[in-house]
Amino acid sequence: MIRLSRAARTQVSGLAKHYDERERPEAVRNLRACLASAAVRIEKHLGLFYPAPRPYPDLTRAGWVWLKEGPYWIAFVSDRRGSIIVAVFYEAADIPGRL
Repeated sequence: MIRLSRAARTQVSGLAKHYDERERPEAVRNLRACLASAAVRIEKHLGLFYPAPRPYPDLTRAGWVWLKEGPYWIAFVSDRRGSIIVAVFYEAADIPGRL
């Protein structure tokens, strides 16, 4: 699987904790499935990619590429060592306020 940056790991952990506290194990499973699916898309360059989440065009960052997987916006960067997921947000989150 593609590596996650420290910030992305923190975001994913926060989402999983939020779901756990609300006794929503299916949401945790869905989050993991979406991350796995996003990793495949990134590795194989499948589907649509964006310079920023569609609702937030001001979030364009140099080198960041965004994709929508299920209810999540996921950003990644790529270099000679491979790709790294740098951000994971639920679609209804205040993404600009959390970046």
